[in-house]
Amino acid sequence: MFAIVRTGGKQYRVAAGDKITVEKLAGAVGDKVELGDVLLAGDGGELKSTEGLTVSAEIVAQGKGEKVIVFKKKRRHNYRRRNGHRQLLTLIKIVSIGAAEKKAAPKKAAAKKDAEA
Repeated sequence: MFAIVRTGGKQYRVAAGDKITVEKLAGAVGDKVELGDVLLAGDGGELKSTEGLTVSAEIVAQGKGEKVIVFKKKRRHNYRRRNGHRQLLTLIKIVSIGAAEKKAAPKKAAAKKDAEA
């Protein structure tokens, strides 16, 4: 099964077990993250519904990308500026593609305890 997810303003085609580099995500190495913005999902030749579909991933590394040189120049005005930039990146490993996990509602449990008392 594969999915196309959007994160950091870019779109990625992912499958379980893939490692991809995305824009910086909050979290430490080993943390689990959920990519909820699934645009398309499919299995083989058929497309699946993306309602309630999430992609689970694990952060493998936090780092910086290659240096990009930004050079500005205006001819005949003796104006030159040279700057460098290294984008913050996160390497993630896709764990699974599936439905969002539903958590039990704590309000109902608390209401039952109050009724018993």
